[in-house]
Amino acid sequence: MAKCDVCGKDENMPYNCRHCGGTYCGDHRLPENHDCSGLQNWNDPQGVFDSGFDDSVNGGGQSRVSSLADKVPINTGTGGPLAYFRGNATYTFLALMWLTFLAQWLVLLIGSQSLHRSLFMLTSWNVEYVWTWITSIFAHSPVNFMHIVGNSIVIFFFGPLVERYVGSRNFAILFIVSGVLAGLGQVGITVAQGSSTAVLGASGAALAILGVLTILNPGLKVYLYFILPVPIWLLTAGYAFISVFFLGFGGGGNIAHMAHLVGLVIGLAYGQYVKQNRNVSAPNRLEFGGGGPGGPGGPGGPGGPGRGRF
Repeated sequence: MAKCDVCGKDENMPYNCRHCGGTYCGDHRLPENHDCSGLQNWNDPQGVFDSGFDDSVNGGGQSRVSSLADKVPINTGTGGPLAYFRGNATYTFLALMWLTFLAQWLVLLIGSQSLHRSLFMLTSWNVEYVWTWITSIFAHSPVNFMHIVGNSIVIFFFGPLVERYVGSRNFAILFIVSGVLAGLGQVGITVAQGSSTAVLGASGAALAILGVLTILNPGLKVYLYFILPVPIWLLTAGYAFISVFFLGFGGGGNIAHMAHLVGLVIGLAYGQYVKQNRNVSAPNRLEFGGGGPGGPGGPGGPGGPGRGRF
């Protein structure tokens, strides 16, 4: 669900104007109804109506030297190419995760472990490297391929649902804020325990997404391993129990349990806010092909959400 840029109305199926890139309801979807900034080009022969195939438009039969923007096969007018990311923040973040993973390997291949830590890892000894607050969300363990695969599966299946209900901008804010606070939370508790840590992974954001859906529809069915139907609240409760258990009694290997818990709490709180202030609904069951988002690697499956600790 997104808000109309003109009247602020919540819209389940918003319209994105290809001229200005704005988001509008059915009453304001037409350019003339939202005072579209692209209207000023409509009477320009070289603007909206010039296809580039008829040189006579410019008069004299002279050929026109097209700019680079004219050659790009997408709308690069007002709103620009970034307008195409509206409604696709989930897949944009997934792409950034895998591009970051590739960049991690490129840095490691040139043999620079210290550069890798400085660029991608949120560490307790260099927490003032504020860029790592963000890059550590998209970076994952180079030695554990299932780390990024597990997080990607959760975000791929559940992320679009949350984005559809809260809008791309709010989804992006939720993803980044929960990821940053999850990482800082893990660093904070480790320092309080008199130890040190380095954190990376998108599980804080992934569990925030699960938290939102748990509040909006706790009975949402997720099919684990293509077979076992499990309500999403049970998965969420399971993650919460595991995180609290290992935080209280120690252990848990290289899993950042505090990061998981912080992300989950943020998601639950934001889900409650959305439920109280917006009229939203979620499906009762998710199935993709032979199984649901809880298929191999999905929530509760091999390599589920994981924010690594090193």
